[in-house]
Amino acid sequence: MNDQNDLSFFEEMQDVKPLNQQNRANLKTPAGETLAQKLKREALEKQVALDDNGLSVEYVKPVDPHDFISHKQDGIQEGVYKNLRLGKYDIDSRLVLKHLSFDDARLSIYTTLSECHERGIRCILIDHGIGINSKPFPAFMKSYVNQWLREMNMVIAFHTALKQHGGLGATYVLLKKHPNQKLINREQHQKRY
Repeated sequence: MNDQNDLSFFEEMQDVKPLNQQNRANLKTPAGETLAQKLKREALEKQVALDDNGLSVEYVKPVDPHDFISHKQDGIQEGVYKNLRLGKYDIDSRLVLKHLSFDDARLSIYTTLSECHERGIRCILIDHGIGINSKPFPAFMKSYVNQWLREMNMVIAFHTALKQHGGLGATYVLLKKHPNQKLINREQHQKRY
């Protein structure tokens, strides 16, 4: 019975001819990327950056909206830290985190500080807001900024800004010198005989 089915199938298919190149469907995607593909790719790139940056998303110790936040790595000279606290360094870059989602703020702080470090920028002002009415608790973003800055190796010190630079809603951040910047400084200040 099986042979008879095979035989009738072949009889029915005997006049079928393969398609030539002109009759084939073009299944290749066009060279240009569609908007949906572009948005999907950008979302994936953003997610990879979020996953790879190492900044915590777990529990954070809340800070009071009216508290100063500050930290300095061991070995940082008191004079350097004092000048940062007093706002004496030129602010080379400013990052505004107000009204950003948690994920966007996390990505922004990581990418901005990394790019500034690469470019040799030393002092940054982060405007995170006081967050009196923030959810799920007051000073939500300020608390995470306090934690994230401690987790970033390139940050050698930070301190709540002076009133004219945002006060309790902003933070001065001092980055360590990039190795390239150290080499440039060494060449500029080398004693000439």
